[in-house]
Amino acid sequence: MENFLQQLKALSSAEDFLQYFGVPFEQGVVNVSRLHILKRFFQYLRQEKGIDQSDEVKMFTLYRALLVKAYGDFVTSTPAQEKVFKVFQDTNGKQHVTLDSLKASMPQRALT
Repeated sequence: MENFLQQLKALSSAEDFLQYFGVPFEQGVVNVSRLHILKRFFQYLRQEKGIDQSDEVKMFTLYRALLVKAYGDFVTSTPAQEKVFKVFQDTNGKQHVTLDSLKASMPQRALT
């Protein structure tokens, strides 16, 4: 197991993960959604209960299946639709700033 986990620690990009697990991918999808794919993958991993860490083959198989699922989410959808990151969850990808909040953020002028 230590070998598998050490190998995972060496991976840094979405392409690294997809290549390591042998997942075929379209570069265009990864270019647009790389961070979203990885975040979704780690969300899926956190949802898994009781992962048998004594069996590297089972771990590899499970991790690969979850990565395929995460990648697939963004083949058929967009980051804005999937809402993986907070900015998309809170305001549907749109920023709202009120005039009052802008006024409150301005420094106070001294009266002369």
